[in-house]
Amino acid sequence: MKHILIIGGGFAGLWSAASAARQLEELGKIAQITLINPDPWHSIRVRNYEADLSDTRVDLSSVLAPIGVNLLIGKATFIDTGKRVVTAQVQGSTLSLPYDKLILASGSHLVRPSTPGVAEHTFDVDSYGAALKLQRHIDNLASAPATPGHFTALVVGSGATGVEIACELPARLRAAAGGGDGSQAAAQVRVILADRGPTIARGLGGGQPVIERACRELGIELWADFALASVDSRGVTLGDGRRIEASTVVWCAGMRASELTQCVAATPDSQGRLKVDNCMRVAGIDHLFAAGDVAHALIDGEHPSVMSCQHARPMGRFAGHNAVNELFGRPQQPLNIDWYTNIVDLGPWGAVYTQGWAREAVAEGAQAKNTKSVINRERIYPPRQGGREQILAAATLDLQRPPLLKPMARVS
Repeated sequence: MKHILIIGGGFAGLWSAASAARQLEELGKIAQITLINPDPWHSIRVRNYEADLSDTRVDLSSVLAPIGVNLLIGKATFIDTGKRVVTAQVQGSTLSLPYDKLILASGSHLVRPSTPGVAEHTFDVDSYGAALKLQRHIDNLASAPATPGHFTALVVGSGATGVEIACELPARLRAAAGGGDGSQAAAQVRVILADRGPTIARGLGGGQPVIERACRELGIELWADFALASVDSRGVTLGDGRRIEASTVVWCAGMRASELTQCVAATPDSQGRLKVDNCMRVAGIDHLFAAGDVAHALIDGEHPSVMSCQHARPMGRFAGHNAVNELFGRPQQPLNIDWYTNIVDLGPWGAVYTQGWAREAVAEGAQAKNTKSVINRERIYPPRQGGREQILAAATLDLQRPPLLKPMARVS
């Protein structure tokens, strides 16, 4: 039996599997589909900045079993594209997994620099486990011995993730300090959002002024041109010798594609991603597809895809569909997404919604927050109560267009 192997159970991997299963049924063909993932969960990673993590994971088997996809819990460690074999660690044993078509969807990870203390003394929200560790740390602050900067948090990196966790932290720290804004401990709460660039959130386009305004109204200090010398258990030392006492330092700067891309004889982009065509095929390797954060696709024929579920989900669908079609000699279907949106959650303040590659701000506050909630809590989830038909129906190649909003009135 022909075998399609998928590495990764994130947005790209899960939807690759569902789309492949759907297309096999459409063609009336039979093939084995196996998805390998280090744990049994599909993580809604984009929600890891939230305080409540209880609904941010979906049991992979609940989605894959009804559609006949085999779930293998293990870690892929090497890809031999010449022999078409993936090496994996599964329950302490080394397995060799042969395949006919491979879809690489192993995602990305946070990159920490070699700056002294960063690896040992910073938190992050890159994974469920890391976010849970941060959550428990904040919850334990109330009972921990008081130190200088006890309720101070420093967030390093002002991309979307850094902004989102920074905007959540004032309320979370106040709750840990005793709740009411008037309490002595709550008055000690301090949150700093720092970036080495000349402007906070400079990569977020037209959303930047809104983000800056929201942060200031939430009481968040904005530190640009931030030069970090070292981190320790009590805070950080800056390049000019200044000191920030902080019990909580959150690292949100820098992402890189999974190291499995290094197994492929191809020139990666600056983030380690493999360049793929509009059918998600890796150039020069006809049996290898890539989707999500490991793939660099010109998503509209001009702009590179971004590391986000917005692109990972459709890239996965097209990779799965096309892997099946290529396996059985059917035509490939190209992916083209001629829009781009970005919604950044700003905590109690609301959110900012931008459209287009220039990221023009078209909504802010409660309106943008409501849209963000619909996307993060409903749209990006697989069917969790449905059966085979509902899951396969959700894997169609039809693209979900974003809600259209009128541009905000300009303030002179």
